[in-house]
Amino acid sequence: MTEAQIVATDLERIVEEIREGQRFLLTTHENPDGDALGSLLATHQILQALGKDSVMFLAAKEFPLPVEYRFMPLEEVFHEPPADMADRVVIFLDCGNIDRMPVDFLKHDREKVLNIDHHHDNTRFGTVNLVDVEASSTAEIVFDLAGRLGVEMTPDLASALYVGLVTDTGKFMYENTRARSHLVAAALLDAGVNVSDVYRRLYEHVPIEKLRLVARALDKIRILDDGALAVTYISSADYEATGASEVLTEGVIDYLRTLDGTAVAAVVRDQPERGRASRKVSLRSTDGRVDVSAIAREQGGGGHQRAAGFSTDLSFEEVIEFLRAQIAAQI
Repeated sequence: MTEAQIVATDLERIVEEIREGQRFLLTTHENPDGDALGSLLATHQILQALGKDSVMFLAAKEFPLPVEYRFMPLEEVFHEPPADMADRVVIFLDCGNIDRMPVDFLKHDREKVLNIDHHHDNTRFGTVNLVDVEASSTAEIVFDLAGRLGVEMTPDLASALYVGLVTDTGKFMYENTRARSHLVAAALLDAGVNVSDVYRRLYEHVPIEKLRLVARALDKIRILDDGALAVTYISSADYEATGASEVLTEGVIDYLRTLDGTAVAAVVRDQPERGRASRKVSLRSTDGRVDVSAIAREQGGGGHQRAAGFSTDLSFEEVIEFLRAQIAAQI
């Protein structure tokens, strides 16, 4: 079968599992982005429209969410497993590796785990895997799922999907944007998405603390190896000096990826409030020469070929040396 036929078959298998199931728990990866949150919320709404018992789960440490996403109606998210967890089908959304949701109760062997994603390095950890690497976003896959299940595309459902679509395509500027992406966007607009309102909430609600943090990050940019790597570091001291928190780092890397001649942009940031690894590293491949997901996987992370990340206990200087070696091995 062709890849398209495999995806179509897997979509039908997911549809069948959802139609047959009654109780579900939905989750996504740690440090969730717009596609993760939009797909999570949209799938929850789809299941509710079908009369299913649906619970969304994210660990308490993921809150507060980045400012950009706090307008999304996620008040019903559980931070602990429900009492009837053993009876629920688990659906992972936008999660390329089960270890990207580091919660022990989700890693137990289960009869049914549905894995819905678009990352090319997805490990197919589900009992049923719907992985469409041609889709721009997981939201695009969930849009198709809603159609196959016969669920009405309401304004609320369309808005959740639009958040996933517009953020994962970089406002329709990234290489993963296809003609199909615009067709899905058109259908979501027809369903009632208020584009200007979503854009304003995502990109124009910036607190002054974030701008101060961005200024400090930009002031510390280092360009190495003739532009192979552009990197900056956001330290605990930067958070303290600006009054910002880690959740305000969203989007900082986009400034670095615009630097002319840069192959890989990286933002290393301290995680003073996280209990696990002490630093988070975000990576972007600006021109496609470097597969940053391969670099991230070396440290237990993952992502896309041109956008990936990982957590680490390495010092900033050790991270730089690791990145330089990995990039040099690919260029």
